[in-house]
Amino acid sequence: MASNEYLIDRRLVREAFSKAADQYELAAALQQEVESRLLDRLDLVRLQPSRILDLGCGTGRGSHALLMRYPKARLVSLDLASTMLSHTRKRGRWLRRPACVCADAEHLPFSEQSFDLVYSSLMLQWCGDIDAVFRGVQRVLKPGGLFMFTTFGPDTLRELRSSWAAVDDYTHVNAFMDMHDMGDALMRCGFAEPVMDVEQLTVTYRDVRQLMRDLKQIGAHNLTRGRRRGLTGKQQMQAFIAAYEQYRIDGLLPASYEVVNGHAWAPETSIPVMLDRPQ
Repeated sequence: MASNEYLIDRRLVREAFSKAADQYELAAALQQEVESRLLDRLDLVRLQPSRILDLGCGTGRGSHALLMRYPKARLVSLDLASTMLSHTRKRGRWLRRPACVCADAEHLPFSEQSFDLVYSSLMLQWCGDIDAVFRGVQRVLKPGGLFMFTTFGPDTLRELRSSWAAVDDYTHVNAFMDMHDMGDALMRCGFAEPVMDVEQLTVTYRDVRQLMRDLKQIGAHNLTRGRRRGLTGKQQMQAFIAAYEQYRIDGLLPASYEVVNGHAWAPETSIPVMLDRPQ
């Protein structure tokens, strides 16, 4: 569980991604690559779902791919930001469009055993209560249903985190969850046979300001409780840029991403969910 300064206000998340929706895909090359790889992993699974939930659908690229992959399935696309859903509604064809639901992944508004597949690409890192998400997903999956997802691990944006740490004590990057902790949470919330692995991806930039612009353009700027509330001063910004320069290789600055891939199954028979005991 993240310490208090790393807690994320879900209201701010909704606002950030609502503002970013119209320009999101112009700066989301990394997110699109991760989603393509996640979709490829479905080739390894023997599953013909009749009902699918795209959890944190964004602008709907994944929803569209799922509609094409499973033409007989009914697809529900859920996102916290209504303007993201306005783009998702345009996906597919007439009579074959996703049903869009604006809701919070930590409070899923669906009945038990509603879906055969819950799919989620790079949304979980914006959730403060991962157990609430996992318990909700386990609840809405049919017995034997599949939960497949990606999220970011602790090495994500490590250059950005380290460079800001040389300048001040504010939080500037999310506290991303470790792969093993993620697997433990899946087991704790009643899933069977969780499988986890990581991939390391790097995006390069000519200057660090472009990285920061890209993060802001996709809505992924700093929303932690411990962030600086006022403007960053010129001296602090110059010190940050100088600190990031130590990572320059062959004329380019790297931005590292640790992509956590996971899948788990809803058990065929009921497994007791482990709840935290009161202290």
